[in-house]
Amino acid sequence: MSRADTDILPISATLDPPGYGPLLRLAGPVVMSRLGIMAMGLVDAMVVGRHSATELGYQALGWAPTAVVLTTSIGLLSGIQVLTSQAIGEGRAADTGAILRRGLVYALWISIAASALLFFAGGPVMHHLGLAGGLADGATPVLQILSLSLIPILIGDAGMFWLEAHGRAVPGTIAIWVSNIVNLVLNLWLVPGDSGFAVSGAVASGWATFASRLVFLAMIAVVIIGWSRSRELGVLTPAPKDPAATAEMRRIGYGASMSYFTETLAFASMSIFAGWIGANEVATWATVLNVAALIFMVPLGLSTATGVLVGRAFGAGDMAGVRLAARRGFTLTVALTLVICVGVALGNDAIAAAYTHDPVVQAMTAAALLLSTLFFVADGLQVVGAQACRAQSDVWVPTATHFASYLLVMMPLGYGFAILMGLGVNGLVWSVIVASLMSASLLWGRFLWLTRAAA
Repeated sequence: MSRADTDILPISATLDPPGYGPLLRLAGPVVMSRLGIMAMGLVDAMVVGRHSATELGYQALGWAPTAVVLTTSIGLLSGIQVLTSQAIGEGRAADTGAILRRGLVYALWISIAASALLFFAGGPVMHHLGLAGGLADGATPVLQILSLSLIPILIGDAGMFWLEAHGRAVPGTIAIWVSNIVNLVLNLWLVPGDSGFAVSGAVASGWATFASRLVFLAMIAVVIIGWSRSRELGVLTPAPKDPAATAEMRRIGYGASMSYFTETLAFASMSIFAGWIGANEVATWATVLNVAALIFMVPLGLSTATGVLVGRAFGAGDMAGVRLAARRGFTLTVALTLVICVGVALGNDAIAAAYTHDPVVQAMTAAALLLSTLFFVADGLQVVGAQACRAQSDVWVPTATHFASYLLVMMPLGYGFAILMGLGVNGLVWSVIVASLMSASLLWGRFLWLTRAAA
């Protein structure tokens, strides 16, 4: 077997540990792929915004609900990666093709349901929200087009997660960035309205996103089908019926999906609190949230890599290997997020200036960014800890932890600090600091409890 067809080896306490190499080789491309997912929305906003501020409003309103549904749906598919990693660790790599085939069917049904819900219900809901100035009329067709694009992106993501579990993260990274290039080119061609097609503005951008996600799906399909190991892994063979395996895949996904939805809802509430304070606070919080989301891609990539290696060791029954993989994920997360904290602390003024020319908002943003460095490490550790637990099929405790930390603690604290105590955006940041520390502590405590026999 060639090196190109060799997966990352599972960590084993009985073997010479391979160090941080497997973690870094998998985490690096995953980080880049997650940044690529974010970049698509950023490109849409920038191109449409330069075309028309009004169209940018339509694009933002159309994008927001699809982003929430996409994030939640991606959580539902996380069982594909967990079960694939565990099967490899158990020496059942030949069964992973069946896991993929079941996962693709699951992704198809999820994407159709999500697309139909947004396509038919999204517009009426926006019209009932009482949006001003015809915003609902302009945003509805954008929302409908973007809802259709959920089908190719979710099916493609299912394949990408399966490849990552096999240690093949680079093809997914290449696919997502090629689709970004396609998205940029189509945006620049279609959005101004002189392409020869009867579309322009936000609607044209929506079609560009749809087409680029089709390209992403096609590339993932080509990679999987063209992989020399696909036949031996069972990818090209119909999956046998296995209700227990299907139920387990869904069970893992339910927990992860609830966690993602909980966090999304909690951070959305922070934006509402900022809106209750004032326009400058909204702009400041939006910048802090955008910077934090970009930074979060680093520990998110580490969490995927850590989860894959933990899952393999868990599947092999090697609890010492589980601890070793998680410890390396923990250490690397702390090291990288600390470096990021230093960079943000030293460059907070420059970052704020890059987002706005308003001196008042600049000053508020710089101060909030400096304070936000106190939660980057904890926020990174909580996502890595959650994935280390899920990789051992521990699903509902991480979900309950996120519910308690972000809904029961962060939301009330955000309102109390920012509005009742008058701390403004800094109050919102303090609530995130407390919630992240709580979540990280609980999740890593849970991980230590699960692996106490290997201590």
